[in-house]
Amino acid sequence: MERKTNLRLSTRLLVLLCMMGLGLIVASVISVLMVNSGLLTMVTVQDVLAFIVPAVAAMAIFYRRPLHAMCLDRAPGWKAIAIVVAFYILSLPAMNWIVSLNESMSLPASLSGLEQVMRSFEDSAAETTKTLLNIHTIWELLPCVLVVGLMAGLSEEMLFRGAMLRTMQDSRLGTHAVVWIVAIVFSAIHFQFFGFIPRMLLGVWLGYLLVWTRSLWVPIIAHTLNNSTVVVMSYLANKGIVAEDFGDHLGLPADGSLPWLAVASLVASIALAVWAHHQYKPAEEPHRQYI
Repeated sequence: MERKTNLRLSTRLLVLLCMMGLGLIVASVISVLMVNSGLLTMVTVQDVLAFIVPAVAAMAIFYRRPLHAMCLDRAPGWKAIAIVVAFYILSLPAMNWIVSLNESMSLPASLSGLEQVMRSFEDSAAETTKTLLNIHTIWELLPCVLVVGLMAGLSEEMLFRGAMLRTMQDSRLGTHAVVWIVAIVFSAIHFQFFGFIPRMLLGVWLGYLLVWTRSLWVPIIAHTLNNSTVVVMSYLANKGIVAEDFGDHLGLPADGSLPWLAVASLVASIALAVWAHHQYKPAEEPHRQYI
């Protein structure tokens, strides 16, 4: 990769995180000033100032061709999109199982205070999500899909995969280490411990999609599909078309027996991921060789 500077990896990551922190502060100030503008507007401001602007600005500082460095100049192929859709469908029962296991986790009694703090973060996030998804008309659905689905997927992928992962690839760290480290940071920054594992695994999948396809648009599509499906299903539930928890318990037997469908889903998802890896294996060259 053709750099503008020879800053060490730790320095580049620090710059990126500082820009993100500054963006969050500015977004918070603007949100206070725009308190009557609506939650969707505030979320959009945060996505732009805390994710998109820091990602592009930092990569413009580090590299001569920032959009190329972020893999934004490579269109996604139809095969990659088909893999994204197939994986989402196949993995749903397995993800429901993992979500259920993570939500049921509890800390030792000695850490009960910490667990209460974590639960309060969960409750706060759940309340915000409930407010965002309180949609009952098509005119509420469309902007919600645009913001919660597309904008969130675009902004988070630009920061975490397009900027952070790509910057870390331009180092001596191995591909697998980079993908998992970024996925852990991606999940941790949401401050939702009882949803940490499924969100981390989602981050791992998104990271490998970028590594394999070398197009940031592929994980953006995957992220957008995940978020937009939640929005649409919430709308349908609010309209009474489907049950409120429709799909949330798919693969989870009510009698507590072994979730065979979830296990089969997990095996099928891993098999598809391995197949996708081999399909794009020629693209998995060292970062500096294809930039």
